[in-house]
Amino acid sequence: MVRELRNLEQLFNHIAALAGDQGQVSLGVVVESVGHRSFGPLLLVIGLTLTSPLSGIPGMASISAAFILLIAVQLLIGRRYFWLPRWLLERSLSEAQVLKGLRWINPPARFIDGLTRPRLTLLVSRMGAYLTAALCVCIALVMPMFELVPFSASAIGVALAALGLALVAQDGLLALIAFTVIGATFGLVIFNAL
Repeated sequence: MVRELRNLEQLFNHIAALAGDQGQVSLGVVVESVGHRSFGPLLLVIGLTLTSPLSGIPGMASISAAFILLIAVQLLIGRRYFWLPRWLLERSLSEAQVLKGLRWINPPARFIDGLTRPRLTLLVSRMGAYLTAALCVCIALVMPMFELVPFSASAIGVALAALGLALVAQDGLLALIAFTVIGATFGLVIFNAL
């Protein structure tokens, strides 16, 4: 088990080291090596997917909801490592591919890391992570509705990415902002449904 990863740059450096040690890196190795801290990075990846052009693909919100539900429920029942389908865990990239991607993403990660820091940690502590997971279960259960309201899945994606980052950086203020975005998005979806 590695030391606690507290920001994106540490997380990405850890992934680069894994790739260097093995010549390639699979999702399974990353998830196993970051242990209980993997909920934040996985939530971040799902959130970024929902904010990307991929969110326009019909059914993407529902697929993302299934992954959110799978991950959040496992956190709630106390699993140290998350079970994910073997075909997904075995997906790997070569060291060259990993390093190329990290070179592209490191400058924005450093900028984001400059904005985040441990604060209001009660919101992202172990209990806070469980509350976030419970909220994610609720989001996953209603996510298919977000496909009916334009851009609402993208707004939820931004909030999920922020929650994932908040858990990694132990930044409760960022989590509070994400909770506000989620509440506003839920309100918008309910208003449009009435």
